[in-house]
Parts: sequence; structure tokens; C-alpha cells
Amino acid sequence: MYKILIVDDEEKIRALIKKYALFEGHTVFEAQNGMEAVELCRSQTFDFIIMDIMMPELDGFSAVKEIRKTQDTPVLMLSARGEEYDKIHGFELGIDDYVVKPFSPKELMMRINAIMKRVSKGSEDQHERYVKDGLVADFTARKIIIDGKNIDMSPKEYDLIFYLIRNKNKALTRETLINEVWGYDFYGDDRTLDTHIKLLRKSLGDYAGLITTLRGVGYRFEG
Repeated sequence: MYKILIVDDEEKIRALIKKYALFEGHTVFEAQNGMEAVELCRSQTFDFIIMDIMMPELDGFSAVKEIRKTQDTPVLMLSARGEEYDKIHGFELGIDDYVVKPFSPKELMMRINAIMKRVSKGSEDQHERYVKDGLVADFTARKIIIDGKNIDMSPKEYDLIFYLIRNKNKALTRETLINEVWGYDFYGDDRTLDTHIKLLRKSLGDYAGLITTLRGVGYRFEG
């Protein structure tokens, strides 16, 4: 199911939404203000965010604006006010839905499911992606994103990481990797591959351990 972040300064509201979300099989994370939400989104990715507007530290509008700088996670905003200005401002920021308190938790879950079906369909049509915690490999856009930040790599590093990911959990020999990534007419040697693996691990930072060295064989991406 989905990894949901609930952001609200009212503990009872968070508990109510969490109860229904867990019942439907979702994984739930909580933040009690916008600042906490932004920090959480900097360290990991979520499938969906439920964001209250009026909160201490940092309000919901400001939090969404900051999160949108690095992520396009679907957002449903909650508000005790149903004023048109709030709704318009929220949609201008790119939110996906707006619900006024008090609300029906069942209806809230239905809205989330409807939004995610629409988003998932759009993603399938537009982008092919691999996601592992805070690591996102966007094959269509040819991007590697770690904890919300685009990672700048050389063309061959991109070719190598995408090939490894597409063949995740498979033992790949050095010969296979060189032939598939560099081509059959490549005249280099294993050191070229090993050097690129070293650079790739450096680029992946905390996720470097996903690339496992198979002594005497080659490498494997632990997906």
C-alpha cells in the first residue's frame, strides 16, 4: 500500500487518520508541524502527504512550497476554514485535494485512493521509475535522486546504474557489464569497470552498499 505522512498539530486528528490508514494497510509517519514535515521529506520519500494548514513553527502552505522544491508527492490539505482563498492558494501550490474539518475519515481514505490511482496511471504513462527508500532512479528522465536531491554523474555512471537496477538481484559478470554498458567493441579492461563502480558508489553515498562485489565474478545490485 502507501507510505503516508500525516502533518497536523492536533494529536487527536493525527490519531484518527492514522487509525483508518493503518486499517487499510498503509504505513504511517507523523509530524506535528510544517517544519518537522519538511525535515522528514528531506531525509526520505513518501507516497502521499496529508497536510494541515494552520500549524506552529511553519504553516502548511509554506511547508508544501518547500517540499515542492524537490518532490512532487501528492498532497491533500486539511483546514478548519473553507474559504475560497485558501483553496485557490493551495491549488496554486500544486496540491491535489482540499478537505475542510470536520471530515469523514472514510471519505478521506477514498479521496487518497482516488488521487493515487490517478497519479499512478499518470506515472505509468510518463515515467518509468525505481524507488528504494530515499533513492529514486528515473529511467525516463535519466535522473538519480537521493533524499530529494538530483545526483550529478557521468554518462557512463548513469548507463551503469540503470543497467544494474534493471537487473537487480542478479549476479552480473564483469564481462557482461562491460559488453552491455560499454559495448562489444570496447578495448578497455576490468579496471575501467571497477573505477566506474567506485565512482558510482561515491555518488550513491549512503546507498553505496546496494552494489555488492561478488569476488571472482562481478557485481550485483541488491534491489
